[in-house]
Order: sequence, then structure tokens, then C-alpha cells
Amino acid sequence: MLNQNKENKLIIISFLTVLGIILVTYNYAEAKKIEAYDYMSGILYKDKKPKKVEIKPEKKEEVKEEKQIENKPINEYIGYLNIPKINLNKGFLDINSPNNTVEKNIQVIEGSDYPDKEKGNLIIAGHSGTGWKAFFNDLYKLEQGDTLIVSYKEHKYIYKIVNIYQQPKIGQVAIYRNYDRQTLTLITCTNSSDKDQTIYISELKSIE
Repeated sequence: MLNQNKENKLIIISFLTVLGIILVTYNYAEAKKIEAYDYMSGILYKDKKPKKVEIKPEKKEEVKEEKQIENKPINEYIGYLNIPKINLNKGFLDINSPNNTVEKNIQVIEGSDYPDKEKGNLIIAGHSGTGWKAFFNDLYKLEQGDTLIVSYKEHKYIYKIVNIYQQPKIGQVAIYRNYDRQTLTLITCTNSSDKDQTIYISELKSIE
């Protein structure tokens, strides 16, 4: 009987020891995750503030207002975003234009670089959901490897999607990209969630 009790105690002690090792390992791994996230945030942002994009809840708009926006002079657009997979071809405006807002168009975000800047990042946000201004409504259909084309200053900049990820809508977006490449970043509300936003990172593959 005494030997049996000793064996039981040894089993319990061994179990608790293994459990302790598992918990310590898990906590260490979680701590490393947080440390890695903080490190990456520091590398990505450096002295720059995170890009902030406001995407307000969708509202039903009158057809009259839609026509007013769509009939503005075509020469106000400085370039076009073309996504063949979802049949999107939408003009974008100069970053300082009063119409450069997700409430009227797709929006070039402050701090963006235009496509002709070496190692730059063009960041464009747009609404998804319902309503005439939901220009990015079908972005959820995109996958890694899909093609995006930006027409700008008589050239076509051809990008391939390399990463798609989601983040909570907290008023800012962390953009994870290769700083040695020219990139295009698209941001919109997540199709299946009211609380998240989806970020699409594309890298330049060729210029025509």
C-alpha cells in the first residue's frame, strides 16, 4: 500500500512538473509574440505615425448625389486603379483634392507615395458594403497572386498581391510591407465583420 501511494505521488509530481514546463513555455512564446510585434511596429513606423483611415458606417445615398460625383470632370483624376478580377476600374484624385475622401471616391491616404516613387507605397482606402460609394465591395474576392494595375502619368504599374490580413478598426492601420519594394496598399472594411478592416499588400512586378 505504501509503495502504491509513493507511485501515485510520483505520478502527480511528474504531471505537475510537465504542466509547469508547458505553462512556462507557452507564456514565453506569448511574450515573444508581443516582443516581435512591438519590434516590427518600431521597424515599420520608425518616426512615422501610423496611417489613420476613418471608414464610417454605410448610408443610403440619393441617386442624384451619385450622378454629381460620377459626372465630375474626368481630368480631375490623376490616375486609375484597375483590378481585372473584380472588374473594378476607378479613378483616384490628388491627395489634396477636396473630393479625395471615402465619402465621395476611393481615397489616397495622407503619407502615400505615388507609383513613380522608388520604394514608395501608394495607400488607397475605400468603402465596402452597400451603397453607391462601396467601390471596394468585392475586394474580399481577391487572393494572393492576383493582379492590380495602377495607371499613372502615361505608365501602367502592375502589382501582385503578396499579403492579405485583418486588423481591428481602432482608427489606425499597421502596414506590414517590404520597404525595399514599391508597393500598393488597399484598405477596406472586412466583408464578414463590422469591427475589422482588411489590408491588401501588393508589390510592383513591372511597368509598362
